This record gives sequence, structure tokens and C-alpha cells, in this order.
Amino acid sequence: MTRGVIEAVLPRALYRVRLEDGVEITASLASKARQVTVKLIPGDGVLIELSPYDPTRGRIKERLT
Repeated sequence: MTRGVIEAVLPRALYRVRLEDGVEITASLASKARQVTVKLIPGDGVLIELSPYDPTRGRIKERLT
């Protein structure tokens, strides 16, 4: 898992996230974060699990405070 910052909120519950190494990916909320109804806005720090199949996609596991 890696850390990132929300850059933009996209349609269909997707987010544009910039990772610590500067790479931008598209991420969605993981099911546990969706159950808790986490509200994310640009500038929020998040913990990301990258997809093993597509390095430009990932899941937001939790919001960092």
C-alpha cells in the first residue's frame, strides 16, 4: 500500500490521486470505506492499494488525518 493525495473528484465515485512518487492514478473507494461513507475532497491524504493488473488504477483503503 502507498500514500497519495486526492487531486480531483471524478464522476461515478472515482478519484484522481497523486501518489508519493508523483504518478497520477484513478482510484475508487474500497467497499469498507464505502460502507462508512467516507467523504473525500481534493487535498485529502489517502492510503491506496494499487491494482496488480493495472498500475494506473487502485482502491482507496482509508483517509489519512
